[in-house]
Amino acid sequence: MENNYLSDTVTIFYERFPPEEGYIAGYAALLHRYKLQVPLPDVLSIISHKHKQYRTEEWQVFTPRHRPEDTLRGHLIFALKYEGIELGLLKRLFCTIDTEEWIALISQEPTGQYSRKIWFLYEWLTKNTLALSDMTTGNYIDLVDTSLQFAGIPFNSKRHRVRNNLPGNPNFCPMIRKTSVIAQYMELDLSKQIKEIIGAIHPDVMARTAAFLLLKDSKASFAIEGEHPPQNRAQRWGRAIGEAGKNPLSLKELERLQQIVISDSRFIKMGLRDQEGFIGAHDRRHGTPIPEHISARWKDVDTLIEGWIEMDEKLEQDSDFDAVLAAAMVAFGFVFIHPFVDGNGRIHRYLIHHVLLRKKYVEKGVIFPVSSIILERLGEYQKILEAFSIPRLDLVNWRPDKSNNVKILNETIDLYRYFDATKQAEFLYSCVKQTIQKTVPSEVDYLDKYDRMKGFLDNYVQMPDKTVDLLIRFLEQGKGQLSKRAKDREFKALTKDELLYIQDKFKEVFLL
Repeated sequence: MENNYLSDTVTIFYERFPPEEGYIAGYAALLHRYKLQVPLPDVLSIISHKHKQYRTEEWQVFTPRHRPEDTLRGHLIFALKYEGIELGLLKRLFCTIDTEEWIALISQEPTGQYSRKIWFLYEWLTKNTLALSDMTTGNYIDLVDTSLQFAGIPFNSKRHRVRNNLPGNPNFCPMIRKTSVIAQYMELDLSKQIKEIIGAIHPDVMARTAAFLLLKDSKASFAIEGEHPPQNRAQRWGRAIGEAGKNPLSLKELERLQQIVISDSRFIKMGLRDQEGFIGAHDRRHGTPIPEHISARWKDVDTLIEGWIEMDEKLEQDSDFDAVLAAAMVAFGFVFIHPFVDGNGRIHRYLIHHVLLRKKYVEKGVIFPVSSIILERLGEYQKILEAFSIPRLDLVNWRPDKSNNVKILNETIDLYRYFDATKQAEFLYSCVKQTIQKTVPSEVDYLDKYDRMKGFLDNYVQMPDKTVDLLIRFLEQGKGQLSKRAKDREFKALTKDELLYIQDKFKEVFLL
């Protein structure tokens, strides 16, 4: 195969600055040479003129000795060896180049591990069978390099003598890279930590903690969407969160959850969308859509959700696959598809609870107030969503329709079923860590202090429980001091000495 001169020395690549001048290699070279219309991989590779190998957030820098043969085959093998599997890019590459060229490329070294990987991936992604004879001898090789990416349960492909250990299926398969950030989180063994914390808490206190966190998480999930529902609606969704993990995921289960989220469906099409969708605003003058995220085409939603459910089942069965990573793939995969007209965001956050429970990362009754933590970190959460959405906006051809919705003009399904979920996984792990190490212990500590203060008040003065609760809340708001209004109205029956003693006791319990 003749040289294609796929790589050039660069100082800037698709608006991304490499840490030093060098030659693009691997996926970057293939993307550039074949003008592939795909999202840029999170991490690209460059061959430096120097002899120092290192990595940054967006680049892997290799030495001149790593420079691949400047051909399609050379850069593709380099990519699989050092960068892992980028399914969306590979699918577009396979469909861009003639079938005969792929047969010739694989036939150069038909028993080689990378030839077999390319062969398998071509047929798995395109669903086309190449005119090549089945392998009959040789050891099986892993498709996913587990030093680079997280893999799923392996299934042997006899034709290629490849162990397919992709975590998903052709209809839906995000990938997560092995990063130092994720490795550090996994080393903390947070699941063990939460079990130890809960084991030291009295069951009554844990039950009250869970009840409070359920309501807090429910309200926060609505607040993220800009809604402030009445108490009964928030409690209803809180009860649904409390039952997460009970039912396996299915289309019927998703529709049930949507019915709980959407209390008034008179003006909303329930179930899977039968129209396009986007998140964003409309131009005030003309009503033209200004999308921040364009949802998957409605005609593709059935296929995507079918693949998504199949992936969830596979991850649940895989006891070795990390629960937090599985939750990131399932929850963010759902919200990126955006299968419903409304309710997607709240169900997306529910799914985090669901997967962690189904994977037995936490015991039933333990609530992770993910939504309340996300609400605290809304800017960071928005960036995590945009990391997926923004690179895809330029790849979706659309125009406004008569109702000022978007009308999608090109095939976009691969943008939603193949994506790198590493950033989402790192963010979710940080939320889980915050929950386990700060939020749950903080709430348990508060309830312990509350009980001590209530016990003191019950013995010191006689007042109804709701009055005790009001007094403690007022003291909290005043950081140990009751306002003049509270002294003159709600608690005017207390003497000056009693008020001083109660305030001093509150400071001793809560503030010291």
